[in-house]
Amino acid sequence: MPHLDAAYRFARWLSRSPSDADDVVQEAILRAFRGFDTLRGSDVKAWLLTIVKNCHLTALKQQQRRAFVPLPEEQDEKDGQAMIASTPDPENSSIDRDEQRTLDRLLSALPEEQREILVLREIEEMDYREIATITNVPIGTVMSRLARARAALKARWLKEAEGVAHAVR
Repeated sequence: MPHLDAAYRFARWLSRSPSDADDVVQEAILRAFRGFDTLRGSDVKAWLLTIVKNCHLTALKQQQRRAFVPLPEEQDEKDGQAMIASTPDPENSSIDRDEQRTLDRLLSALPEEQREILVLREIEEMDYREIATITNVPIGTVMSRLARARAALKARWLKEAEGVAHAVR
């Protein structure tokens, strides 16, 4: 125990990290206690510092083995696809959710007859004849309401986008 400070200082110089030095000294002290019977001679400090050095080298080798994981290149035919995310990143997911909320709000603000036609055509992907049957209006009316609904939605979207751009500045 009288050489514990020397062991720590030596480990600190070897590892250059306080937490790594703590681990090395702890392991070295455990090994020293286990191997105290093998001590020959009276130079306990040199013996302990040798154990510290060996523990540091062992820890360094283990760290290097754990740290080195070769990653495939994107162009790698075998594993390249593993480097490309299959799910959207958090930023794009957040942007998509914001745009969906904006679209929902703007659609809700349209008059009911325009909203009804727009939802049936653009979201439900129905053709004009089906929409005319559901809404009980002529196909020409469906087409004109759809054109007005698209124009109104576009105008509101652009107006909102313009307001957001000014808010960022």
